[in-house]
Amino acid sequence: MEVSDAAMRLDETLPATWRARAVRLVDGKGGIEYLLTSLIDRKLFKPKQLVECYWRRWEIETSYRELKHSMLGSAHTLRSMTVEGVKQEIWGALIACNLVRVEIAKAALEAKCQPTDISFMLAFRTIQYELFIAAATQAQGKLPAGLKRLRERLVLDLKEYRPDRKFDRVVKGKAQRYPLKKLKTRA
Repeated sequence: MEVSDAAMRLDETLPATWRARAVRLVDGKGGIEYLLTSLIDRKLFKPKQLVECYWRRWEIETSYRELKHSMLGSAHTLRSMTVEGVKQEIWGALIACNLVRVEIAKAALEAKCQPTDISFMLAFRTIQYELFIAAATQAQGKLPAGLKRLRERLVLDLKEYRPDRKFDRVVKGKAQRYPLKKLKTRA
């Protein structure tokens, strides 16, 4: 494959071409997709291992997206001025994300549905609300009842199943910092 001109301008040490490997994937319905990778050694990297590795990576990336965009609201929320403080904030966010996932799993188990049927954002907002209410009403000693109510609320609005729905990766246009005003034209 040829290296793009834009990439060559950014790094002049790049070679003019690079080798890639296409791994063909056949899903359970007979559909064929391809995984394009730069890991070209066929003896070292077996197709099944590559697919599993990329699948795990995709799940990790999806979790990062949930953490950064859903929980932290795409904001620069790391306020600490020290390395240790930043590490503590990151660990706190990761623990919170995992706790939301645990509650989703427990609610799904009780409702006899799949954890993926429960919206992460809905669960996150519901947990935030329940914690706010618990703090406001000083609900000491009422934690088991609150958790039961929380898990019941999590499964109220199960995600609608949409067969064969998938989202292709696309490059989105950069949002304008200052929107342009449309000028009115005289007719």
